[in-house]
Amino acid sequence: MTSQFLITLLLLSAYTLTSAAKFGRELKDLKKKKEHLTHFKFYWHEVLGGNNDNAAQIIPSIPKYNTTTSFGGLRVIDTPLTLGPKLSSKLVGRAEGLYAATSQTQIELLMIQTFNFFEGKYNGSAINVLGRNVVLNKTRELSVVGGSGVFRFAKGYVELSTYSFDPKSGSSIVEYNLYVLHY
Repeated sequence: MTSQFLITLLLLSAYTLTSAAKFGRELKDLKKKKEHLTHFKFYWHEVLGGNNDNAAQIIPSIPKYNTTTSFGGLRVIDTPLTLGPKLSSKLVGRAEGLYAATSQTQIELLMIQTFNFFEGKYNGSAINVLGRNVVLNKTRELSVVGGSGVFRFAKGYVELSTYSFDPKSGSSIVEYNLYVLHY
């Protein structure tokens, strides 16, 4: 009977110790940091076909649906981000992610991207973007949903507009204006 009592006491002690430990705690240091709003303007270069292809088709569009929208198609991307609209202009980062054609009636993409930056104090930092891109609209907007490095706790939005499009190859250059709040 004594061993049963000791086992019960040991189990109760273990329960009390583990339940007393805090799962989360408030960090006061972050409250002291000032939030910054930063604007970036860069160009996103998608090249389809040829030796420099940077948007690989993973799943083709679904044939039974309207093929003019590419509905159901999925591509994975690794596109350069440059300061100017020419691919030869200064490389400041890369957009890595994927997009899916999500509409049967218009060219609409669900885009999931991470902008990995190489330049200055942003080198090694990244911004995560997610949203709906109705390609034929003059201006589209995606949400900043997070980041890493300098951009921890990032939030904001990005406006994009097509700078140029080659209907023969499907390649495009898109201007991005990114507004991000970060600490």
